[in-house]
Amino acid sequence: DVLGIGFDSLTMQEAVDRALALLDEPGAHRVVTPNPEIVEVCRENLAARHAVKSAGLVLPDGIGVIKGAAMLGTPLKERVPGVEFAARLLERMAGEGKSLYLLGAKPGVAELAAERLKERYPGLRIAGTHDGYFQDDGPIVEDIRQSGADAVFVCLGAPKQELWMARNGPATGARLLCGLGGSLDVFAGTVKRAPKFWRDHGLEWFY
Repeated sequence: DVLGIGFDSLTMQEAVDRALALLDEPGAHRVVTPNPEIVEVCRENLAARHAVKSAGLVLPDGIGVIKGAAMLGTPLKERVPGVEFAARLLERMAGEGKSLYLLGAKPGVAELAAERLKERYPGLRIAGTHDGYFQDDGPIVEDIRQSGADAVFVCLGAPKQELWMARNGPATGARLLCGLGGSLDVFAGTVKRAPKFWRDHGLEWFY
């Protein structure tokens, strides 16, 4: 528990294994990846706090969460950055022929990400895409449901994505919904992550 948010203490491999298991279980399961900023939002926003705490997987994305857990005497196994978790999950999903819907980012980004992901992960099926600029949830939810997607990457920024998944998850018909912030921009190549040195030393936020 870090400032009221309970995190799952898992390695990256364990997190991916658990997410794949959820894909095969009935119901709509949610994965959230809070960093310190999201933890702070949850302290002020009760709806966001509930959406995060009630998720099936709560993964520590951010060195501040790792440091905080260690200070509290309850260390977490390792940091599980959302974009890296997503990449590992996609690799496994492609091997099993699972389908994915991409939701979020600016117009055109999700489509570009989809093309690049299909090239990178042969066997991955893209069920559909939609940008993050919409007012009404209804048509998006129906599009996902009609697509038959096994999983949805919801990249709307926090806490919007967490609230959206909690509100609409079951209606989408998908088994797994993952809140992944700016991951679509990374997958599309429109934004680059910090170099490996900065990431390995817990300084990606600083970069």
